[in-house]
Amino acid sequence: MIRRSVILGCGSYLPPQRVTNDDLVKRGVDTSDEWIVQRTGIKARYLAGPDETTADLAMKAAEAALANANIGADDVDLIVVATTTPENTFPSTAARLQGRLGLTRGFAFDVQAVCSGFVYALTMADNFLRLGQAKTALVIGAETLSRLVDWNDRGTCVLFGDGAAAVVMQAAEGKGEASDRGILSTHLHSDGRYYDKLYTDGGPGSTATTGVMKMEGREVYRQAVQRLAEVADEALEANKLPAEAIDWLVPHQANLRIIDSLAQKLKLPRERVVMTIHEHSNTGAASLPLALCSAVADGRIKRGQLLLLDVMGAGFTWGAALVRW
Repeated sequence: MIRRSVILGCGSYLPPQRVTNDDLVKRGVDTSDEWIVQRTGIKARYLAGPDETTADLAMKAAEAALANANIGADDVDLIVVATTTPENTFPSTAARLQGRLGLTRGFAFDVQAVCSGFVYALTMADNFLRLGQAKTALVIGAETLSRLVDWNDRGTCVLFGDGAAAVVMQAAEGKGEASDRGILSTHLHSDGRYYDKLYTDGGPGSTATTGVMKMEGREVYRQAVQRLAEVADEALEANKLPAEAIDWLVPHQANLRIIDSLAQKLKLPRERVVMTIHEHSNTGAASLPLALCSAVADGRIKRGQLLLLDVMGAGFTWGAALVRW
């Protein structure tokens, strides 16, 4: 028998302000709905209000996840928040949540792997649970990426939005087989040679500002198509499973063409791919869990099904997790 980390429930939150592509045009962005949809698949994004912080979004998602899992906040002894846009430079957004939840035990920390952050955070929680160093984990991806974009740069500003999503996890006994419920394996990678392909031109240790996003779109696209497919194959090989065993591909929601390319490489029809990019755009570390929660909420994802979570972000970072729901 081995210990597996089981996802008991999930929850999400999107800010009230929904901004369509046409709304961006009205705001003066030099673009069009047709241009954005054709290149990215994005039709709308949600933007946090002036008084909403990343922690506010994360808290709402956490509360929804705890309710969905039927777990009380007092049971949580580990909080991991994946974010590129923390409420403050320090302390961590996770610590802020711990305080708001009224918890005085356990531990909390942030993970910064940009769009790969949720799978990185999921991996950290999985390790702690399997080692018995925590009993109940709350893992959250939360972002206010709208505050890092240059609204005059149509190559980046149309891509990103704000949101948060969370999962609740506990350890359970498994047989060590692919039929076990829970996280079967996780696989993380990074390659710092591509640091300057997608970055912000500022930070507290350099310019003392947050900076705005800069991106070499073609190189990001090329690397994403390659790396997402590689790590998907790695996860399947590690568990001795064929691609057809996947019930649902839940990828990072960055670009529809990237998602389609990955599905084609895995020979999965669109009907088995969770896609929500059209509605909430790229929300960084919140992107994948938002898609996951959407498919759980509408009943597409059912208990016992096999999910492949696949992400890539700046750094470059990338990773995958095979999960039996």
